[in-house]
Amino acid sequence: MAPKHEIYMLRASMVSLFCNAVLFVIKSTALMLVNSLAIAVDLGISFVALIVSVILYYSVKLANRPADLIHNYGYGKVENVCEALEGVVLIGIALAMSFQAVVHMLHPRPLVMPWVGLVSCVINSILNFGGAYYIIRMARKSDSPAIYAEGIHYRMEGFISVMIGASFVLFMFLQASGYGTPARYVDPIAALLVSMILIIPSFKLARNSFFKLLDASAGEDSQMEILKQLGRHIDRFCEFRDLKTRTAGRNKFVEFKLVVPEDISFRKGHEIVSTLEKDIKAGIPNCEVLIKMEPCKKDCEYVKNGEGCLYL
Repeated sequence: MAPKHEIYMLRASMVSLFCNAVLFVIKSTALMLVNSLAIAVDLGISFVALIVSVILYYSVKLANRPADLIHNYGYGKVENVCEALEGVVLIGIALAMSFQAVVHMLHPRPLVMPWVGLVSCVINSILNFGGAYYIIRMARKSDSPAIYAEGIHYRMEGFISVMIGASFVLFMFLQASGYGTPARYVDPIAALLVSMILIIPSFKLARNSFFKLLDASAGEDSQMEILKQLGRHIDRFCEFRDLKTRTAGRNKFVEFKLVVPEDISFRKGHEIVSTLEKDIKAGIPNCEVLIKMEPCKKDCEYVKNGEGCLYL
């Protein structure tokens, strides 16, 4: 039976894949009927999301494979690759659609059946916000950055659908009020706003995932937890050195050297190291800990003053 975190990740990826397929069909139909540039932008986002959902589903299975001779630290970084891919492609779509929006502002055209676009936006918003709630829940249970990024993407799409729906309401209001010419500019302006809003979170997503691929250290919370556990056992070792942490998807790796009294027995030193490793793993989920034990060099003030070792 698969571990719980893998089950949560698979559930989230399957919900994401199903919802994105439904959203793609709804938006494609609305685009053919309404001929809206804003819906075209939204459809482009869903097209990318659908592809990413397929990649995410297989990435989840790959990320949960155990470490082997080729990948000694496991396959967790495939989650960060998935994040980076989504961020870069979304930036490309945002830039391309921004250009199209500017062109359409120079040659505006009226919308056809805007009420169809409004209905589709309402349905899209419900699917997006509902999907975001469930996916983020699964992300928190599994501690997966890729699943969490997918949940944030869903939430962002929900707000985009609300914005596009509001533009249809404004278009219909202006037309009904006899302002047909200004109404033509509503759609390209909405498309431009959506594209500009999309660039910022997409850039942050791509940047953060690239930094993680460059072996970024574990977060501040994880590092504080390590120091907390070291502080709990401060009376059992002399000092620690060369603390290093790294992340790979949801997995975290901790490594440092623990200096113990030279005259301590190997069994006692191993007991100290094992206890520390166990406590750090308990405090940091999905964590692998490697502690190298080193003998004290007897260069402390107590030895220099001829006093006995405090740790023996």
